[in-house]
Amino acid sequence: MKIVIIADHASINGGQAKVAIESAKGLAARGHAVTYFAAVGPLDAGLVAAGVKTILLEQPDVVSASSLTLFGLQWFWNAPAARRLREFLSTCDRNETVVHVHGWAKALSPSIGPVLKASKLAIVFTMHEYFLVCPNGGFYDYPVGHACHRRPMSLACIAHNCDSRSYFRKLLRVTRHAALQHSGLLDCLDHVITISRLQREILERHLPANVHFHNVGNPIDTPPLGQKDDAIPGDFVFVGRISPEKGPLLFAEAARLSGQRAVFIGDGPQAETLKAQYPEAAVLGWKDPAEVRKLLRRARALVFPSVWYEGQPLTVLESLALGTPVIVSDMCAGREFVEDGVSGRWFRSNDASSLAAAMAELADDGVARRMSQAAYSLYWKDPYTLERHLDGLCAVYDEALGVEEKAVCAMT
Repeated sequence: MKIVIIADHASINGGQAKVAIESAKGLAARGHAVTYFAAVGPLDAGLVAAGVKTILLEQPDVVSASSLTLFGLQWFWNAPAARRLREFLSTCDRNETVVHVHGWAKALSPSIGPVLKASKLAIVFTMHEYFLVCPNGGFYDYPVGHACHRRPMSLACIAHNCDSRSYFRKLLRVTRHAALQHSGLLDCLDHVITISRLQREILERHLPANVHFHNVGNPIDTPPLGQKDDAIPGDFVFVGRISPEKGPLLFAEAARLSGQRAVFIGDGPQAETLKAQYPEAAVLGWKDPAEVRKLLRRARALVFPSVWYEGQPLTVLESLALGTPVIVSDMCAGREFVEDGVSGRWFRSNDASSLAAAMAELADDGVARRMSQAAYSLYWKDPYTLERHLDGLCAVYDEALGVEEKAVCAMT
């Protein structure tokens, strides 16, 4: 089988790129001819080592762009990317090629829509976020700090400023979304991979009725370290971007209310506000994956206070795999992986008192140890391994190609 993976980035800068790159390497290891098409470098060295063919456009994203005006043109309609993709896909055999789109919203733009539609190839999308249906990508109202329930592109949606910066920026997003709706990108949604039940429930309301949905969880590369020892559990820890939709100030307030210590691993636009308003909190900044794993392993609990829907929060699963219970917001997709009262606790979203009560419960060492043991056991009973992820992808690819014998993509 020939597999074309399309993504904005060719190196790991977040969960979306990590999943795209790790799956590309894994599929190549199974003997498939994999091509990785991306706009933004640098190129992950592991792709080349795995034998993955790469097409890298060496374009900027919003972080690396020297001119935001020029990048704005690329963000709205990336014509060079469309031309290069069209050239490559024209060489692909329709009977044996699957195109798997992981990301397009940060650099490739809706311009890939007409190309995909015209190619007549089997197309698969993984929904890491909600950009195909929501102009701001998250069904999240940044100014008020709550999930947005307006119908995307309705008058109520267009008239309301949900953007994190300005209404003008919201209107730019609306304009691009209108271009997306006429680009042919939505016409390619035959096979859509969702990464949580909540994500599918939200998307089903806004996508065509004939879409074939598949649930394929993202892989987690945490090794089985065994149950934790009997040492006293450590602190309550937050891991990730310190930004409003992730709820960092909510966690800091709950820690203050419950008399517990809040530890933040990460950085972001709310970091300075956090330090100023909650000087008792420990803000460690970004750490490499190995150090994050050590800190999570020693933690009493991961606190995941996200106030938007999320897709499939990898940090929640990584924490459970390490034997660290999770306290999670009851409105985000992370709740699906936590058994309330067993491997962690759910709390009422955006409610610092509810979160504080959950933290107070896990402040008891006995409760923390019991939940730790349950978290580890339940996760490793059915772990989210790379092989499980690849098996799921292969089943979707076979269906997209119309293969009756489900063996084309199987590992031999």
